[in-house]
Amino acid sequence: MKHRDDHSIWVKYAFLGNSWAEDVRIGINSSGEITGCVAQSTANGATVINGVLIPGMTNLHSHAHQRAMAGLTEKNSTTGNREDSFWTWRTMMYHYLERIQPDDLKAIASQLYLEMLKFGYTCVGEFQYLHHDLSGNPYQDRAEMTKQCFQAAVEAGIAFTALPVLYTYGGFGGEPANQGQKRFLNNAEEFIQVVESLEKDIRDVKNASLGIAPHSLRAVDQELLKEVLQHCSEAEIVHIHVAEQLKEIEDCLAWSNQRPVEWLLNHFDINHKWCLIHATHMTAAETADLAKSGAVAGLCPTTEANLGDGFFNAEQYFVEKGSWGIGSDSHISISPFEELRWLEYGQRLQTNRRNVLNTTVKSSTGCHLYQQALIGGAQATARKTGRIKPGYRADFVVIDDMHPRLYGRSKDDLLDSLIFSGNDNTVKDVYVGGIKLIEDGHHQHETNIENNFRSTINRLAG
Repeated sequence: MKHRDDHSIWVKYAFLGNSWAEDVRIGINSSGEITGCVAQSTANGATVINGVLIPGMTNLHSHAHQRAMAGLTEKNSTTGNREDSFWTWRTMMYHYLERIQPDDLKAIASQLYLEMLKFGYTCVGEFQYLHHDLSGNPYQDRAEMTKQCFQAAVEAGIAFTALPVLYTYGGFGGEPANQGQKRFLNNAEEFIQVVESLEKDIRDVKNASLGIAPHSLRAVDQELLKEVLQHCSEAEIVHIHVAEQLKEIEDCLAWSNQRPVEWLLNHFDINHKWCLIHATHMTAAETADLAKSGAVAGLCPTTEANLGDGFFNAEQYFVEKGSWGIGSDSHISISPFEELRWLEYGQRLQTNRRNVLNTTVKSSTGCHLYQQALIGGAQATARKTGRIKPGYRADFVVIDDMHPRLYGRSKDDLLDSLIFSGNDNTVKDVYVGGIKLIEDGHHQHETNIENNFRSTINRLAG
């Protein structure tokens, strides 16, 4: 797993992000960028890759701490009326957060990022809103908890986009926060200190970028958001939760007489720098306007299903050529292929049709979904990824095409089979910035990472 200053790899088949190529020789420099990509070439001393090479996927939306509670909320949390919902789940999540310390978060994030790499994610957008200690007091470094995630990413090797969260209020119209939210809260000045502290650490890191994340319209108001955006004008991206739940729509209408996406589009310049997470409940007009804005819709189908959020208006959004990407959010599943599968399957269940999201004639649905998710993920994390092309980051995934469920598949058929058949992991090797981090399904630090994770879970459960 060592990185030579300048080296080349050669592979028989590669998906370049927009087309397939054979006998591909790829040059990589010491900064982790692709310097050359030539098809119909010979290995000629390059390292030969056994398998099929595809660009690594971006996980644009992660709450690392929730990995520790995945699967622990599947009991009916109400009494008798069976009205369990996102809001009752949120109460349980807040209770879990009451115990997590900085070292705990690093151990949890390390395990999470290891799992992401193993399943083919090469970059994570960490939407981190734990800012304070167990009593609600700020750490000496206000960016302490996001930095724990950043250090976990550095040690695992995954590329990292820091998305510190601005969270000030408990509901629309400046409603006071509740006790369960005490670890999240900052005013504009305090939040800017978080961003400035992170900027110092991330500034010169090739595999990292920095954005900001106003949590939601529930957690900020117009003046606060305007002030922070103005001060953080150099932030490469802006992520925000929006229109995830029907109650959120109802509360926003009661507050402003507008729906959340409608309100955002009317009050801020929503453009290519923005990523609207979930955007589940939109009218046809909102869907068209969001697509035209150039912003990315951040879709998390397995989490949205787990929480009972509803279905994103994907068919219209895709026809309108809106940008989108995928995230694992609460991490009840950590597989880009499963996220893409359930994005398409959700539309099939609604429409009673197949291949709903394939907007191109006589083409592969899997290839189309993977390609578009690569583009949206790169945009939403401000990183030059998603293509095997000179000038892009050398973030690759090697797929085992000798695996029984992929054997005999080639090109688009292989991507279709990856997404729409089976659940076993067919990722062999993973490179980030030209460095091989996963080799034959294993990471050199995985035993230590897994042991630290187990010790942390034991402590939190005690």
